[in-house]
Amino acid sequence: MQFDSLLGKRIVLITGKGGVGRSSVTAAIAQAAARAGKRVLVTEMADGAGQSKHSEYDDEPHNAAIHEYSPLARLFGRERLPERKEELMPGISGSLLLPLYGHELFLTSVFRVAAIAKAALHSEALRRLFQAAPSLREIGIFYCLLTFLQAKHADGGFENELILVDMPATGHALALTGLPRTLINMVARGPIADALREGQAYLTDPAQSATYVVTLPEALPVSETLELLEGLKSSNMPIGGVILNHVPRDPFTAEERREVAGMLDAAHAKEKGVLGEQSFRYFDEAKRETERLEREIKVPLLRLPDAPPGCGSLVSFLADSLLGGSP
Repeated sequence: MQFDSLLGKRIVLITGKGGVGRSSVTAAIAQAAARAGKRVLVTEMADGAGQSKHSEYDDEPHNAAIHEYSPLARLFGRERLPERKEELMPGISGSLLLPLYGHELFLTSVFRVAAIAKAALHSEALRRLFQAAPSLREIGIFYCLLTFLQAKHADGGFENELILVDMPATGHALALTGLPRTLINMVARGPIADALREGQAYLTDPAQSATYVVTLPEALPVSETLELLEGLKSSNMPIGGVILNHVPRDPFTAEERREVAGMLDAAHAKEKGVLGEQSFRYFDEAKRETERLEREIKVPLLRLPDAPPGCGSLVSFLADSLLGGSP
């Protein structure tokens, strides 16, 4: 089953155009993986300066109140993901990827004393330095991820067996996955380079990591997905596949479809509109765009069906679909 390949990874980036259901798919993957016995961590990047409201850093003027609402967190009954790892439901934990927290973790690894790292981060000059360049922000996010990947469980295994990152936009996926190689070329030696190389070893290993692109069976999302797949090739991040979300089930047989098409043509000849025509035509577009994806991509295509009317929980429905069960 295609989903088994995803379950074997340590870190999975979920990306795609806005509005394709990326967060719902991320939550469904988390739920399905937890049912399969994995210890799952769901994460997303903080916006802006990198901190959420009520952060331990929010007394600083540069850290405006942000991340007030998270579609991913809402699926777990919260307004936003926690700043530090917390359990969201059995088998699933959540955490924001905060740049300044990553900087703190990095400084702690260098100074070996957490109190010194915290004190350093309260230096206005150092804080301004960390927030001055986008690459330093990405380093903080990157180090958060690395720390989660390295964490060990009491049973000797990894504490976070599967880490899911709900990427905020397609460009962020390219920026994050391409970061280690770019910075290693600039900083060849020292603790930053060592951390980047270790993280790069995870991100470029197809046995441990993958990027999945979520899309819809519509012309624009499919075109943008094909462009993103081309861009991801340059990042060296393995591409796990494309997740085609909201695939509709055509309620018409081929004969019924021909009859309805004839009725629509007759109505158009009389310059009459027909209620429901757009929905009827959508099935044709969905089929056409699905076939285009199948022709043009070189990676697995995982289909998720549109939820039926009256579906109680979209996330549970999608999790059932991923596991191959009947919702």
